[in-house]
Amino acid sequence: MRLNDAVLGVILLLFAAAVIVHAQTSFPGLPGQDYGPAFFPTVIGSGLALCGIIFVIQGVARLREVPLVRLGSWASSSRHVANLLVVLGALLFYILLSDILGFFITSTVLLTGLLVQFRNRFLPSLGMAVAATFVVHFFFYKMLLVPLPWGFLEPFAW
Repeated sequence: MRLNDAVLGVILLLFAAAVIVHAQTSFPGLPGQDYGPAFFPTVIGSGLALCGIIFVIQGVARLREVPLVRLGSWASSSRHVANLLVVLGALLFYILLSDILGFFITSTVLLTGLLVQFRNRFLPSLGMAVAATFVVHFFFYKMLLVPLPWGFLEPFAW
């Protein structure tokens, strides 16, 4: 897939605006200082906005040569489109249900479903999903101290 620079520029401008607004509204000021914690994120957001403006100008200038969106050959394959939708659905599944079901259940179901979708057999996929879930949980929860949700398994948390 190919996007025109104007589209990327608009996305960059929106991201820059979000950075600047977040920095200005949520970072506290320092009494007696001309600049505080919001200064550098605002400078970075301003630089991103400048790059976004340049992208939009270049993209509009090349609009006749490069359309706003040009899909690749994969977009004509129903299998590839289905895979894309399954991956997006998996992300949404994790976002919506991980707090309720917990990381172990959500990750195991999600990985098993993805592996089966990508043409693997069920039992090996289930085994790989369980192993991968335990490995990821160990590294994130134990080593990096990331608080992963336990959900239904809260009584068994270690």
